[in-house]
Amino acid sequence: MAGNSQRKGAVRKRGKGLGNAGNTAGSGGRVKRGLEGRGPTPKAEDRPYHKAYRKRRPEESPISAERPRGRRTPPGEQRVRTADRKAPGAEWVIGRNAVLEALQADLPVRRAYLMEGAERDSRIGDILRIAAEKSITLLQASRTELDRMTSGAVHQGVAVQLPEFEYAHPSDVLADALDSHAPLVVACDSITDPRNLGAIIRSAAAFGAVGIVLPERRSAHMTAASWKTSAGAAARVPIALATNLNRVIKEYADAGFVVVGLAGEGDTPVDEIPGVEGPVLLVIGSEGDGLSRLVRENCDVLASIPISSSVESLNASVAASIALYAIEQARAQA
Repeated sequence: MAGNSQRKGAVRKRGKGLGNAGNTAGSGGRVKRGLEGRGPTPKAEDRPYHKAYRKRRPEESPISAERPRGRRTPPGEQRVRTADRKAPGAEWVIGRNAVLEALQADLPVRRAYLMEGAERDSRIGDILRIAAEKSITLLQASRTELDRMTSGAVHQGVAVQLPEFEYAHPSDVLADALDSHAPLVVACDSITDPRNLGAIIRSAAAFGAVGIVLPERRSAHMTAASWKTSAGAAARVPIALATNLNRVIKEYADAGFVVVGLAGEGDTPVDEIPGVEGPVLLVIGSEGDGLSRLVRENCDVLASIPISSSVESLNASVAASIALYAIEQARAQA
């Protein structure tokens, strides 16, 4: 029969009365007995692990950037420092092809890891050979340790950690530039592609620039991709981070630099920039939008590269290379 609701025991009847409402199971008093003698529950701001406590008294909190709260390390397992558990990005190169290319490109290596029991192939053989030639120690790590350090990324049993890049200060780059003959400094306005940044750094080094200035925000920084594309030039040319790029541009202008902004709509061809025989700050705009409004207003000259009307624009790193070459040629003829 439909529902078979007439079978004995098929429907449980709910109890009636206050003492049997809903037939809900109780704790039998064990919760009440467990709380006896503990006193009232402390306020949130008096509980050390509560966010209200950390907000009110951060200096006394047991949780901070120096004392992060996390799981305990299992017995027999070496604890990996918090600094080594960062996700792959600016400081990590993972995967067999990527690690091999990084070693071939002479990227600086802080630590190199090889997973215990990793299957050997020609790429691992080349990694071992190059590491031995460059005196790079490959530390053994379990799969669990390597997964944790790379935040679960597909590492293929090998990973390299790069050292934190040491940026210069824009004022130090300015001081060094003023000590050189006909100084040339390159500033990047919101270059967000790390490969473009690496190519610009490589061209800047090739054409005698004494420094690079990058904004701290909305800009690519020195990642593994930037290092690789620069082909080692990042180790030879000082790279500075500017909190406020426009303030730095004004500082360079006050020091006697001609500020040249590279813009497609600029009125001055790159081979006719005035004052290139003296100090020059060349500003490269972003890949899509070019120079920002304030940067454009702070430039002394807006220079352009004559191109065919069938091509809308050039890649930022390509445009930088052409402009740097034009400035070098103009100085040679001056």
